Amino acid sequence: MLIDTYGRTATDLRVSLTDRCNLRCVYCMPEEGLQWLAKPDLLTDDEIVRLVSVAVTRLGVTEVRFTGGEPLLRPGLVSIVERCAALTPRPRLSLTTNGIGLARTARALAAAGLDRVNVSLDTLRPEVFTALTRRKRHQDVLDGLAAAHAAGLAPVKVNAVLMPGHNADEAPDLLAWAVEHGYELRFIEQMPLDAQHGWKRDGMITAEEILAGLRTRFTLTPEGEDARGSAPAERWTVDGGPARVGVIASVTRPFCAACDRTRLTADGQVRTCLFATEESDLRGALRSGATDEELAGLWRTAMRGKKAGSGIDDPSFLQPRRPMSAIGG
Repeated sequence: MLIDTYGRTATDLRVSLTDRCNLRCVYCMPEEGLQWLAKPDLLTDDEIVRLVSVAVTRLGVTEVRFTGGEPLLRPGLVSIVERCAALTPRPRLSLTTNGIGLARTARALAAAGLDRVNVSLDTLRPEVFTALTRRKRHQDVLDGLAAAHAAGLAPVKVNAVLMPGHNADEAPDLLAWAVEHGYELRFIEQMPLDAQHGWKRDGMITAEEILAGLRTRFTLTPEGEDARGSAPAERWTVDGGPARVGVIASVTRPFCAACDRTRLTADGQVRTCLFATEESDLRGALRSGATDEELAGLWRTAMRGKKAGSGIDDPSFLQPRRPMSAIGG
């Protein structure tokens, strides 16, 4: 098991497959992009599957989420999913993606064993999408969402970040659209994980502001903490249900006490928190011939170093050196 010194057990593994992305979202990276990891630094397909196997068979992980950067850019993605789905016990497999390319891969991913997807979409307006992402790919994301729904990758969850001056007024429209299409919407507070380190607390739209906007059009009924469990999103039923909406308030209402996640970067580093400033190297040990049990031991040691919380409310908080695209959100 992966147990930290505060009694939390990690059963949810987030695996970054690449730091590369085909969008340039303003809250993530600069327009010119970043210096990507060199190919020799990236875990190979075999190395990823082996580390996932260690996590599942030796450390009690039951859910695996593939992330990036943009995981659909990973050439071996379908094979990685298929091999991880064949593990015993079988973990639940999901994918966080910007949706570009999902229209042509959703069916293959479902056939390989992927259970569901989270797709990032911050706006229903193509011109706002272009301003936020610096790419004209809005219709590709909509097509990807439809393909995921048709392929049975349910529930299809949509992640949205609201930004002042861009889409701050879109919360009710986004929820109405998600309900109409059978998607489950999640609003995420903008976090200090941008490569530019330009995040400012007083420049973000808070969970309370998001909920106030939604309540101008919908009746929201809280599901409560028992239903939430260790999930990062607080959830509400919409107009009596069955539709639901969630808000991930990582900044204003941190949920660290219930965290059940561990993270593996594309270059084989264990991270115990999105906001961690330290990492533990598994790639080096793996390539030096470590056994599965030795790798599991290193992972357990890393987990024991997990802090009580993200520290985001502490005046001494430091934004991680590595941005979201390198960490795997």
